[in-house]
Amino acid sequence: MPTNNHFPFFLNLLFSFLKLFLVLLVFMLVSRLYLFLSYGASSSFTTLELFNTFLLGLRLDASILAYVFAPAVLLVFLVWLLNLKFLQKYLYNFFRAYFVLFLTLLFLITFADLTYFSYFAEHSTLMIFGVADDDTEALVKTAFANYNIPLVGVGIFLFFSLFYFIIFKILKEQKKFAALWNLPKQALFFITVIAVVVLLGRGSVGLFPLAKDIPDVSRDPFINKLPQTACYAMLNSYEQYAKSKSGNYDLIKMAGYQGKIDKAFEIHMQNENINREDLLSNIRYKSSHNEAAKEKNPNVVVVMVESFGTPILDYQSENFNILGRLQKHFKEDTLFTNFISSSNGTIVSLEPLLLNITARPDSTSFAQSEYLNTSFKQASAKVYQDAGYETTFVYGGDLSWRGVGSFLSRQGFEHVEGRAAIATSIGRDAQSISHDWGVFDEHLYNYVFEKLNHATKPQFIFVLTTNNHPPYTIPSDYKSNSLEISQNLKEHITGDMELAKLRFKDYAYALDMAGAFLDRVKNSELSKKSVVAFTADNNTIEGIMKYDDYYTQTKKIPFYIYLPPYLKPKEAIDTTLSSSHKDIFPTLYNLTLDEKEYTAIGTNLLDKNRVHCGFNDAGVIIAKEGGFKEGKAFTDEQKKCQEQYKATLAVTEYLIKSQKK
Repeated sequence: MPTNNHFPFFLNLLFSFLKLFLVLLVFMLVSRLYLFLSYGASSSFTTLELFNTFLLGLRLDASILAYVFAPAVLLVFLVWLLNLKFLQKYLYNFFRAYFVLFLTLLFLITFADLTYFSYFAEHSTLMIFGVADDDTEALVKTAFANYNIPLVGVGIFLFFSLFYFIIFKILKEQKKFAALWNLPKQALFFITVIAVVVLLGRGSVGLFPLAKDIPDVSRDPFINKLPQTACYAMLNSYEQYAKSKSGNYDLIKMAGYQGKIDKAFEIHMQNENINREDLLSNIRYKSSHNEAAKEKNPNVVVVMVESFGTPILDYQSENFNILGRLQKHFKEDTLFTNFISSSNGTIVSLEPLLLNITARPDSTSFAQSEYLNTSFKQASAKVYQDAGYETTFVYGGDLSWRGVGSFLSRQGFEHVEGRAAIATSIGRDAQSISHDWGVFDEHLYNYVFEKLNHATKPQFIFVLTTNNHPPYTIPSDYKSNSLEISQNLKEHITGDMELAKLRFKDYAYALDMAGAFLDRVKNSELSKKSVVAFTADNNTIEGIMKYDDYYTQTKKIPFYIYLPPYLKPKEAIDTTLSSSHKDIFPTLYNLTLDEKEYTAIGTNLLDKNRVHCGFNDAGVIIAKEGGFKEGKAFTDEQKKCQEQYKATLAVTEYLIKSQKK
C-alpha cells in the first residue's frame, strides 16, 4: 500500500522529468529553426501561418517525446502503487541510463533527417532505407567529400557531451517538494499525469492521432513540411519500406479502386467503352504506320542523365554556361519543356521507365523485391527486340548496384554492360577513368558511339550516366565553362555556396559531355540512321534551390529527341504538353517503329486526342495549368489529371500483379 512519506520522492522525480521534457522541446525547436533559416528564405507565409507551423511542430515534438517518457512515468507509477521502496534508490541511475539510450537514438535520427533534408529538400522517405542496398563504399566517400566529417564528428561529440551533462544535471535526487498528500490525492495526481502523457502522445482529441493526420498550415510546400518531426518521418518511412518488402503492398486499395478496377481502367483510358473481359487488352497498342522507320530501322539510343533537372537552365547565360555543347541541340531539336520525373531517386525512376509503367509511391525497387526474377512482358527493350533490334543496357557504374544487372538481363536486354566492360573496351584500368560512382561520362559516351559505329544490325541502347552525382568529381584535365553565379541565382540557392559551385561544375560537365556526344553523332553517318533521346532520373538539385513556383518547377527534367529529317512528323510537335517518364517509350515507338504492338501505361505525346498529364510518385502532378500536389487540384484540367493519377496507379499495379510469380 502506498504511503504518504514517500510521495515527495516521486513528485520530485516527476518534476525532473518535466524539466528534461521542456529542455528537449527547446532542442527540437532549435532543429526546426535551423531548417527554417537554412531553407525557408523564399517561402511565402503570413505571421499567423508561421506561428501555426511552429505550434504544430511543437505538438508533434511533444507527441514523440511523450512516447519516450511514457514507460518512465508508468514505471514510477508502478513503484508507487506497489510500494516497492527498495527500488527507489536505483531509480535515478536507471532513468539516467534509460534517457541517455533513447534520447541518443532520437537525436541520431534527427541528425540523419536533417542530412537527408539538405540533399532532397524532404524529410526522410523510404529511400533512406535503400542506403543498405546502395554502394556503401561510394556513399562513405561521398560523405567525406561533401562534408567535413572530422569537424562534424567533433560537433556531434560536443553536442552529446553537453546533452549527457544536462541529463545527469537534471536527473539527480532533490527535495524541492515535500507535499504529504493523502492517498486519494496522490492517486488523482498520477492519473492526471498519465492522462496528460497519453494526450500529448496522441497529439489530438480528434478522430486520428496527430502524427497520422498532419494538417497543412499554408499554401507554401516548404512551410507545410516544416512541422514534421524526424522520428515520425523515419517511422513512416520504415513502415512503407517494410510493407513494400513484405509483399503486402496493395496500391489498388491505396488508390481507392479495390473491387472496382474496371472503373480505374475507364478513367485511365479516358473512355467508358473498355474491354471488361480482358482489362489488359485496353493498354495494348500498335504503333502507327511509319514507312520511313520500316525501311531504315534507325538505331534508338535513350540516355538517362544523372540528376539533370531543368529549372537551373533558366539561369543559362554566357557567364553561367551550364548547358555547354548541349545548348544548340536543345534549340535545334525536339525538347518537351513541361516534363517531370516519375520519382525522386535513380533506381525508382529507371525501372518504371524501362517497364513502361508509372512509378509506384512508397515502394522499393523491383530488383530488391519479390519481383527480382520476374520478366515483365511489357518491358521496352522487348518491344525493340521483337522488332529485330540488338538490345543493350549500358551503365557507367557497377552492375551489382541495386541488383540492376541481374534484373535488367531479364527485361529484354541481350547485353547488360557496366564499368568493367567500358574500361576493357578502351584498354584502361577502371579506376583510372572513374569517379566514386562510375566512369566519367566522356568514356561512357565514347563506348556507346563506338558500339553504334561498329554495329551490323539496328541497335536499341539504353544508357545510364553517373556524373553529376556527389561527391561531384570531374576529370582533372577538363576545362570548365564560365559558371559565374548571378545575384538572382545566389538568392535562390540554399545551403553551402561552395558545395553548390562544385555541384554546378559537375552538372555542367555532364551536360557538356551529352552535347559532345550529340555533336559526334550528328557529324557522322550515324546522323542518318540514329534517333537519340535524353532524359534524367530526377531533379535532385531541388535540394539546394528555392523555387518561385514549387510544384511546377521542382520535379522538372528534360525529354529531348533528335530525329533524322526523314523521321520527323509532318505536323509540328506540341512540346508544351504535360508529361513524365511513362510517356517516353509510347512516343518513341510511334516515331521509330512501324506498326509494332506494345503494352504501356503512358501515352504517345503525338496523340492529340488524349489529356496529357505528368505524374511523380511523391504525389506531384503536372497539368497544362501547372504543377500541384495530389489532393490540391484547382482547375478542371488539374482535377482530370488528379483523377487520372490515382486510376493510373491502380492500372499499373494490376498490370504488375498479373505477372507475379
